[in-house]
Amino acid sequence: MNSSLDTRTVGGLPSATMKLSLSLLLLAAATGAHALPPASAEDDVARFMAEKRLVDRLEEVRVHIGERVSDSAARVKSRTSELVLTAMGSLGVPYRRGGNSHETGFDCSGFVKAMYESLGLMLPRRANEQAAATQKIERQDLQPGDLVFFNTLRRTFSHVGIYIGDNKFIHSPKPGAQVRVEDMGVPYWSKRFDGARRVMAADQQPAPQ
Repeated sequence: MNSSLDTRTVGGLPSATMKLSLSLLLLAAATGAHALPPASAEDDVARFMAEKRLVDRLEEVRVHIGERVSDSAARVKSRTSELVLTAMGSLGVPYRRGGNSHETGFDCSGFVKAMYESLGLMLPRRANEQAAATQKIERQDLQPGDLVFFNTLRRTFSHVGIYIGDNKFIHSPKPGAQVRVEDMGVPYWSKRFDGARRVMAADQQPAPQ
């Protein structure tokens, strides 16, 4: 019988040599696991401070953007209120074809043009040109100051007025009439409604691509 260590597997179990090798491998693995020291408290603090500075910076950006949006909204609201008040101050001014002032009277597009010019905003002279030069919006999105267009002469955008809220608009309607407020829900206007547009000020224009 051979008394030396046998390197063969006996009864399905590793020999002594293989057991020794496995032990050495396990020892090396255990030693490697402790080779890197745990993160220090200083590392944790530094990481926390870096993350905190990032959070603070993001909050500053959010507040700055919020202030800009709030200021812009306030300017739009103020401008809209001024427009509607100016338009309502024109109630009773007589219709005049080609007219564009309180002194001469207004036609429909001359009235709209004059009201916006009072805010320093320039629009084309004719109703169809005003529709082409402004931003299309849906009827449910109408806000005071928006333009509403109607087909009153069997052609699109042949009449225009200024929306003042509560489904009403102000306009200069026709010869022999005066600037007045109408209800868009009235069948005459409802079935002739042609679309809505929004006049964009310079500070609301999208940036060029």
